[in-house]
Amino acid sequence: MSNEIRLTPTSYVVLGLLELLGGEATPYELKQAAASSVGDLWSLHHAQLYGEPERLATAGLVSERREQTGRRRRHYSLTSAGRGALESWRSQPTDAFTELRDPGLLQLFFGADPGRLAPVQLAVHERKLAEYEEMLRAAGDEPRTGPMLALEAGIGHEREWVRFWTGLCRATTLQPLT
Repeated sequence: MSNEIRLTPTSYVVLGLLELLGGEATPYELKQAAASSVGDLWSLHHAQLYGEPERLATAGLVSERREQTGRRRRHYSLTSAGRGALESWRSQPTDAFTELRDPGLLQLFFGADPGRLAPVQLAVHERKLAEYEEMLRAAGDEPRTGPMLALEAGIGHEREWVRFWTGLCRATTLQPLT
């Protein structure tokens, strides 16, 4: 029987990663999977990926198996209650607005020199856009599932940042770094 807890976005990241990994995972494996999958969509502190599975285990949403020898690592896997919580969350579209956490935009807001900041930020976003576009090319004809749709959104997002910072470079009479 599960203990009622409030599930957070981090909870759903852990549940979703366990499902994605198709079995059980240690917190370290969850951290690695997050970095290579949702790291560009959702920022997580590594400590969250070590503490959250234990909290979910207490609630009965994941099970825990502890190695008896060696490093005594903890391995977590989804329970049927965890699968149900994940499915319930996926079936209820969110109406929460996007939280924009951009260090360059924050600097700009608080008075950074746009002429110095814009070329640096433009280069950052051009690199990320190129990385995403290469991922899309490498995917070939992969079906438009969740990860591919998220990648398409990331490409659109980066294209907009490139447009914005390019315009700011031009407005400050600097040429973009290319």
